[in-house]
Order: sequence, then C-alpha cells, then structure tokens
Amino acid sequence: MELYIKSDATYAEVALRLGVDPGSPSSWVKQADRRAEGDPKSQNPFQTAGDLRRLRRENGRLKRENEILLKASAFFASKTP
Repeated sequence: MELYIKSDATYAEVALRLGVDPGSPSSWVKQADRRAEGDPKSQNPFQTAGDLRRLRRENGRLKRENEILLKASAFFASKTP
C-alpha cells in the first residue's frame, strides 16, 4: 500500500512489482481508507465483541438507575400535601 501511496505508480504497476493480482493493491488501499474512516466493517471482531459486552453492562446499569429514579419520584409525588 505504501508503494502505491508514495509513488506515481498505478495499481497494476504496484501489483506487477509485488507479484500479486492486479486488483489486490486497489482493495488494500480501499480497506485502509475504510479503517481510517472508522468503518465498523473493518474493525477487529474481538474489539467489537468487547464493545458489545461493555455496552450491555452499561445498558443494564442505566436501566437499574432509571428504575430507582422512577420509584423515588413516585415516592416523593405521594408525599406532597
């Protein structure tokens, strides 16, 4: 990929130099661009799974906090004269 970016060579020239399929450098550059843009499809699946676990824990905590707040508001609403 750096060979393509740092030179004026075409994808086909880079592929010829590396001895790979002519479409490979193009797909490598596109994949690197998606990673740089934060495309979820290009993320590490283990990181994605960890993020999902973290978000599920946070969601559970927020639901519990919301229940407490609802109960507290109901309690204080019943105490008004």
